[in-house]
This record gives sequence, structure tokens and C-alpha cells, in this order.
Amino acid sequence: MPTGLRNFVIVLAIAALIVLIPGGGTGATFAVQAVSLLFLGVIGFAAYTMYREHRIALFSLGDGRRAVLYGAAGVVVLTLTATSRLFDTTTGKLVWLLLLVGAAYAAFAVIWSARRY
Repeated sequence: MPTGLRNFVIVLAIAALIVLIPGGGTGATFAVQAVSLLFLGVIGFAAYTMYREHRIALFSLGDGRRAVLYGAAGVVVLTLTATSRLFDTTTGKLVWLLLLVGAAYAAFAVIWSARRY
């Protein structure tokens, strides 16, 4: 049996178990939350590793640029955290988009200004 077909059958069997076993929806919700936490942990570890690798470059930016960069990162984190609430209204969706675009612009402006010198 080819590997792709075998993997497809395994996923299909797991999906059938979730649908057929009583309480499978609760188990599936738990599994999705566990995978989401694992994913967030990996993102946090990657951010920590990138910070450690580029610490000298970050400190060479100066206090003002570094504050703008950290502020942009904070806006992104808070905006992504509030996505479900912001997506409840059309205005919220617009604010969500503007916050992310503004944070991206601030981060790229810091990078551009740092590379000019």
C-alpha cells in the first residue's frame, strides 16, 4: 500500500472514531486545543531563539527604534488575541486590518531606517 494512501486511511479512521464514539466531539476539541497550545509554544520558542541570535543587532537599533519595534510586536500579539472579538462587527474587521497594517509598517520602517546607515 502506498504511503499516501495509508496515511489517508489512518486519518479517515481517526475521523470515523471521533464521529462514532460518544463524546468524540469533546475529545476532538481537547485535541485541537492541545495542538494549538503546542503550536503557540513552538512559535514562542522560535521567537526566543531569534531574539537570542539577533540580540546585538536589536540593541544596536537604539532605544527609540527598538521601542517602536517592540510596540509593533505587542500590537500584533494583542490584535491576534482579540481577533474573535474584532471580527464580530464590520468596524472591528477594519480596525483589525488597520492595526496589523500599521504594526507591519512600523516594523518595516524600523528595518528600513536601520539599513540606511
